[in-house]
Amino acid sequence: MRPGLAISIGQHSDKGRKDANQDFHGAALPEAPTRHAKGVAIAIADGISSSDVSHVASESAVRSFLTDYYCTSDAWSVSRSAQRVLTATNAWLHAQTQNSGGRFDKDRGYVCTFSALVIKSTTAHVFHVGDTRVYRWHAGALEQLTEDHRVLVADGHSYLSRALGVGPHIEIDYQAVAVEKGDVFLLTSDGVHEHVDAVAIGAALAANPDDLDAAARNIAEEAWRRGSLDNLTVQVVRIDALPDGEFNELQAQRAALQLPPVLEARMRFDGYTIVRDLHRSHRSHIYLAVDDDTGRSVVLKTPSIDLQNDEAHLDRFLLEEWVARRIDSAHVLKPHVPDRKRNYLYVAMEFVDGQTLAQWMVDNPRPSLESVRRIVEQLAKGLQAFHRMEMLHQDLRPENVMIDRTGTVRIIDFGSAWVAGLGDSTRAEPDPILGTVQYTAPEYFLGDGGSARSDLFSLAVIVYQMLTGRLPYGAEAARIRTRADQRNLQYRSALDAQRAIPAWIDEVLRKALQPNPLKRHEALSEFVQDLRQPHPDFLNRRGTPLIEKNPVVFWKCATLVLGIALVVLLGVISLRG
Repeated sequence: MRPGLAISIGQHSDKGRKDANQDFHGAALPEAPTRHAKGVAIAIADGISSSDVSHVASESAVRSFLTDYYCTSDAWSVSRSAQRVLTATNAWLHAQTQNSGGRFDKDRGYVCTFSALVIKSTTAHVFHVGDTRVYRWHAGALEQLTEDHRVLVADGHSYLSRALGVGPHIEIDYQAVAVEKGDVFLLTSDGVHEHVDAVAIGAALAANPDDLDAAARNIAEEAWRRGSLDNLTVQVVRIDALPDGEFNELQAQRAALQLPPVLEARMRFDGYTIVRDLHRSHRSHIYLAVDDDTGRSVVLKTPSIDLQNDEAHLDRFLLEEWVARRIDSAHVLKPHVPDRKRNYLYVAMEFVDGQTLAQWMVDNPRPSLESVRRIVEQLAKGLQAFHRMEMLHQDLRPENVMIDRTGTVRIIDFGSAWVAGLGDSTRAEPDPILGTVQYTAPEYFLGDGGSARSDLFSLAVIVYQMLTGRLPYGAEAARIRTRADQRNLQYRSALDAQRAIPAWIDEVLRKALQPNPLKRHEALSEFVQDLRQPHPDFLNRRGTPLIEKNPVVFWKCATLVLGIALVVLLGVISLRG
């Protein structure tokens, strides 16, 4: 059995020489699978001494972080999840201040400094605002990971430049740190770290290797002995074991399932009755089946026999259902999740009675601009559902789009998707190009990875193909290997004499299909809007040069002109002779 993340935590907090303790601290150590999906969270907060309610602020900040962080989607990255929670916490604290005596005096408001550590897989994610601190003790040295948000003024005095609850908006410092077994992290309030040094901390850790609570208490007591007048809070976190960086939730699920046999019509399989084959490829076999418990028609997808020994393929195979369970959109295929236990490795999805967009394009070789818009608007809504969950589809193409008999468009096949939350659990190595090359954005071929603008590029290729019957770059984009190749990639105008496409539509597509992602539309909504009501810049541009609009006609005309000129020249020469 592969090891998982194991940590030991020690904590101590005391009011010190003050009348009350305005510090607050806590930790959340969930069991698997939550520990793998979201990690372990530790947090500390320190209320400002001038406020009678700052202890409420520090307690609220820590409790809400340790609770709400685990309520965020496990598809989100650690960074996005924590930032969203802290932004909401800051807004709540500021609202409390505005409704209290601190409205006109922030020193009396619901204000606190805050630091948190989320350890997920082999990475420590540090979040910080104010003057609490996070340290790492590694190889006998103490490294400060956070920077105090204090501004020094005259006579050695200082004031906080950033804290939770001061204003309606907050900037949170964030960094990700690779961890090793044996690393020790410390979170401290300023009453501690302003009085103890690395020697005292190292001595406390060495004296209490098996009792981190005692180590934390010794560090706080040493700060008291050295004259600290503030509250004293210390948290000590030691990494005892780390998971295999390549072992993620999908692999754990796969390890518990058997590989399925080849399925045939009328066969009973894991609570389903197989009706018929729908599609076979080198990657998967797809069947129409009926759920024996509900009588509902579903689609079952099993891995191809040829790839049943390819672990990476099997992991991505399960990704489709994992993604589908986390997206709620009318334009994204939904999973079929029965109540019974699953015994085999396969994916069960809803059955869509309709046709692929590829087939629709065959049936409608010259679609109206309005019919194209209706399809694009639905596809954009589906992609936006991915992007809201911090996912990228990465393989949008006509074969991966279904249109049912009511005209509703659904995105299917999520096996190539990128998920930020799963990316936190694996080593940062570039994925191979997973999508179909003709629809893949150029940045993937440079190894840059994708963004929402990469899915936008794929959508724009589909729009271009629906309107023209061809691809904007053909196979040229797949040959990109350098920045120069990317810059030299030439867009072929969608305008030709055979199709009545407005010139401004061509300009919209030109922008969406820019080889450089930074030159594309910033958002899918902007692209969709421009297809209906173009930006004035597209309407005011001069006509596309003929060499770009139709290179063949350009060179035919050029050849004809040169031929006529040559005949005239020869005639003049003969007359003079």
